[in-house]
Formats: sequence, structure tokens, C-alpha cells
Amino acid sequence: MDTTGTLDEALQRLHASGPERLGRLTNHAPMAVEALAARGRGAAVHRWLDLYASRLEEFPTAVERITDAGWRSALGDPRRAADWIARFGRELDERPWRDVLALWWPRLLPGMYGGSTHPVIRVGHAVRTLLADDSTGPRLTELAHGLGYWAARHRPVTDPVPVPGARSAAAALDAVTPLDRREGGFPARLGRVGSLPVWAAAVTDPAEAHRRLTELVRAATHRYATHGHGDPTMLVHAATAPNAVLRTLPALPRALWVPSLRAAWTASAAVTAMYAPDAPAPYVPPGDVTPEEVFERALAHGDEHVVKLTDTALDVGDERAFAAALRAVGLSEPLR
Repeated sequence: MDTTGTLDEALQRLHASGPERLGRLTNHAPMAVEALAARGRGAAVHRWLDLYASRLEEFPTAVERITDAGWRSALGDPRRAADWIARFGRELDERPWRDVLALWWPRLLPGMYGGSTHPVIRVGHAVRTLLADDSTGPRLTELAHGLGYWAARHRPVTDPVPVPGARSAAAALDAVTPLDRREGGFPARLGRVGSLPVWAAAVTDPAEAHRRLTELVRAATHRYATHGHGDPTMLVHAATAPNAVLRTLPALPRALWVPSLRAAWTASAAVTAMYAPDAPAPYVPPGDVTPEEVFERALAHGDEHVVKLTDTALDVGDERAFAAALRAVGLSEPLR
């Protein structure tokens, strides 16, 4: 983890910007710079930000203070993003960040599908940096921004009809039926997900939930190596969303681990249904590369989704995960 202060400087720079741009697209910069810092590329953080800067928009205007009595009515209202960020800023000033996270995680978890799962991913990056060092203001502020974005974009999904699944996460993802109409944006497609395979539904033990979630992240990352061409950008989230949940578990009470697994499976499987290709591509081994070389290629490419998928691939840490990262490099448009 970055110990030079570069990440804190970058986060301060970014907190003048809003969580979205062009009305709905996500500001990925806080997540990407955290990944760069976590992977020892702090020297590249501000250079990367300079390339991304044209995509940043001003912080949104506040509407009305969110109170204890009125927070439920503001949940899922993207116009209230500034209000929600301010609310979490106040809470984090008053209580330890783990206590705030433990209170709000079960409230927000049913709506982790809003914002194309980016809010929970941003929270996962924020938690990772806080677990490494929670003594700096910008890192706590980043958690406030992530939780606030999640609350503003909170979107539950109707429980999909369970259909036969499989024992392993990889086989269960293979059993996902793609949507008949794979067109439109994320919200429209999400509304058409009516059924998903059953997987890990009988898990009740927190330790087993952690193991299964690790398995899911590995399976979704591996799958990108042969299925990422279905949508090179959106299928990244089938891996990065559950990995954000996995990264957050150590900061949460163990009683929340099982529901976290279930929400993460729904997210990963739904993204798979929404963007899966008609047929897989042949698997291409990554060759003799080190993790450092894989991440260096992602950094040279620069696309924020490539950087974040590669960050997850390095968590998985095996050949097929490296192949997925390099596949993302080959499929995606570089940052210019």
C-alpha cells in the first residue's frame, strides 16, 4: 500500500468531483488510483489522473440534509448524492468507520445493483485502503463518497426465479441463461433478468461464505478470459463486484458474511446473463509473465476497467486470471 501520501493527495484532488458524469456514467478515478497505489505504482497516479481529468465533473449541488427520520425516502435518489455523501461524512466524524460500515452495509446491500455495481466496487477499494491505514482524512472521506454514491444509486432487484444450478461457481456461471434481448443499458437489462441458477444457497457458516466468495471471484475472473468479448467493459463487473464484497468482509461483523455472499452471487450472475456472448472464444495462455508484468501492461493501456480487472486478477493470482487481464488489454480501447 502507498505510504508516500500520493494516494491521499489523489483522493483529495478527486473529492472535488462528483461520483458520476454525463448524468449516469461512473467516475472511476478513485477506484483506479487506489488500485495503482495498492500495486506499488504510486508514481503513475497523478500522470494517470491527468489523462482521465477530462472525464471528471464538478461535485453535485446539495438538495436537503438527510436526517435520521428521512433517510429511507432519500435512498435510491441520484439527485441526493451530495446529501448522502455529507451524511456519511458526518457519521464518520462521529463514530469509528467500521461501526458506520456495519450499520449501513445491510441497509445498502439489497441495492448493490444500482449504478452498474460501481458504488459497492468503490466502497471495496475504500475499505482496502482503510484496512491498510485508517489514520488519514482523505481515506475516510473516500469511504463517505463511496457509501454516499451507493445510497444515491441504491437499486434492489426482485428476487429472480431460482433455476437448477451447479456445485461449483464456474459451473453455475456456465449455467446462467443469457437474456433473449441483450440490448439497452444496464438498468434496462437488469430489469429483464427473471431467473438465475442456484449456487451456494445452503451456506450458513461465515467461514464457508468467505471460501465460496473467493471461489466466485476466481471463477468470474477466469471466465473473462474466454467470454469477455460479450462486452469487454461490462463483464468486468462480474468479477470486480464480488471482489469488492470479498475485500470488505474483514471489516464487517461475521454475521453479515453470508448475506454478502448471496448478494454478490446475484450481481455476478446477473451481469453474466446481461452481457454473455453467444459462444466462448478459445483460451489463450498468458505466456511466461509475472504479476508485475501483467499489471504494467494494464497501466500502459490505461483504461480504468482494465486496471481494475487486472487488480482483481492479481488477487486471484493464477495463470488463467493473468490471461483474463491480458484479454481485457486486447479487447478494450486504451485511455488517451
